[in-house]
Amino acid sequence: MAEDRSSTLKTDRNEATWATRTVALVGLMGAGKSTVGRRLASKLGRPFVDSDDEIEKAAGLSVSDIFALHGEEEFRRVERKVLQRLLDGPPQVLATGGGAYLNDVTRDLMRKHAITIWLNADLETLWKRVSRRNHRPLLRRPDAKEVLSNLFDERRPIYELADLTVPSVDGPHSKTVTSIIKALETWTPKP
Repeated sequence: MAEDRSSTLKTDRNEATWATRTVALVGLMGAGKSTVGRRLASKLGRPFVDSDDEIEKAAGLSVSDIFALHGEEEFRRVERKVLQRLLDGPPQVLATGGGAYLNDVTRDLMRKHAITIWLNADLETLWKRVSRRNHRPLLRRPDAKEVLSNLFDERRPIYELADLTVPSVDGPHSKTVTSIIKALETWTPKP
């Protein structure tokens, strides 16, 4: 049975906001948002939700099919709508798609209703993780590692805007979960 750590996260400084906020994980594909998110949710005694899964349910299509049939603009519209619904719900651990935090409106929505945490993995760790899976469209290109490197460089300044940054290290996911919990214990909302 998972240990309930939520009570240890409530301090005089953040009790009111912590109890009412979702923890939203942001970062590139392979950063561990889904894998670490499930473990974190278990530790915190909260539900885990993957926004891409919820988008697919809402649209009745896979993320890849939404992009192929309707384009990125429509995907981002659906993504915003789904994230708004999720953020209006009870506190949870939310794994977001790699591009969700890049959109100004979506980012503001997450920062208003959640504690955003950038899972910051180095390029080699990201590549090692994503290259083990072939379901990602990026990996179907001969220059996949270069594309990932470019995304890493382009998105880093936006991901740095998250409330907290936690290293996502190559090793047991429990290390990253422990680091997130420690970061949450010291988190205070920005005025």
